[in-house]
Amino acid sequence: MKYIVVVPDGATDYPVEELGNLTPLQVANTPNMDFIASNGLVGSVRTIPKGFPPGSDVANLSILGYNPKIYYTGRAPIEAASMGVSLSDRDVAFRCNLVTLKFSGRQILMDDYSAGHISTEEAKILIEEINKELANETIKFFSGVSYRHIMLWKDGSEDLECTPPHDITGREISRYLPIGKNSNFLKSLIFKSIEILKEHPVNKKRVSEGKKPANSIWLWGQGKKPNLPSFFEKYGLTGALISAVDLTKGLGVLVGFHIINVPGATGWIDTNYEGKADYALGALERVDLVYIHIEAPDEAGHQGDYKLKIKALEDIDRRVVGRILEKAQKKFKDFKILILPDHPTPIKVRTHTAEPVPFIIYRSNNVEKRKIKFSEEILDFSEVVIEDGYKLMDLFIKGYV
Repeated sequence: MKYIVVVPDGATDYPVEELGNLTPLQVANTPNMDFIASNGLVGSVRTIPKGFPPGSDVANLSILGYNPKIYYTGRAPIEAASMGVSLSDRDVAFRCNLVTLKFSGRQILMDDYSAGHISTEEAKILIEEINKELANETIKFFSGVSYRHIMLWKDGSEDLECTPPHDITGREISRYLPIGKNSNFLKSLIFKSIEILKEHPVNKKRVSEGKKPANSIWLWGQGKKPNLPSFFEKYGLTGALISAVDLTKGLGVLVGFHIINVPGATGWIDTNYEGKADYALGALERVDLVYIHIEAPDEAGHQGDYKLKIKALEDIDRRVVGRILEKAQKKFKDFKILILPDHPTPIKVRTHTAEPVPFIIYRSNNVEKRKIKFSEEILDFSEVVIEDGYKLMDLFIKGYV
């Protein structure tokens, strides 16, 4: 048996007025995911335990079969694992976004949490400059992908309240700066970074090209090194993971998956969808399970762009799910596919929410049971309701035959 998990990040939504009070999933043309829903098991799962922040870290940890109440320590140490950044027990890792701040009189607004989806090459230059100017015996910065980076703080504080920048787009930042033990130190790093970055040649060039400058860092998602048993220890299966973002790659590293870096995978609407499908099918010749994470719907949700979200969903359906269905039938005698968002990222609020999400499970050679559209409507007539999200993997591997 071969197992395929496809996670269209943030795919579910609230009704959108411009779409006649339908959601992007309801409007999108997704015949392949509809086929799986019609021929398989449909259900509802709560990937975010009550009381936890509705992030992709918590949600994907749940989907992989790990109880966040036991294993979650924070977002940044997961991303650090993907980047090969080694943490000691004394270290606290922070996610370090390159962001665009807008200065309006005395107010400073969060204009763009991604600095216009800055390129990895440009970002590397800026983070190296930040590290040169701000690093010392306790602080060090590591460059990642696009706007996503890591700061390591030896003997640092993790008992802090830090706000994700994608939660405060368009808002004045003063109410959302770090709060708690040693928070003034983090604030000083943020404001020092503004002085370092404002006249940097990379930003001058971006502005001249009509792009947004990466004129500040933003620190959040802190945590210490997690300790997870391997996926093989839990399920007796080998695995591989495909993603364009360090967060999900880091989870793969921590559970012992082989990480596959697909050329042209960007974490945005222009990602290499066909490459993700083809590399996944190739990996299944060597491993038992492949986990495919696709960021584009989530990014469209953060931008509040329902047209881009519909495009992302349709691309995933045609260029990933459809391609896998067509080729897996020829390559493998028996296989299962699980598809679900990790969490909603509604256009209206432009950030993650914690409501349950629909899931669909298909086993090869299933016969059609009914006509079902893969959308939030599944939540109203689920065949299975899973309140503890980490139990879904058990159902997928052991329970659905």
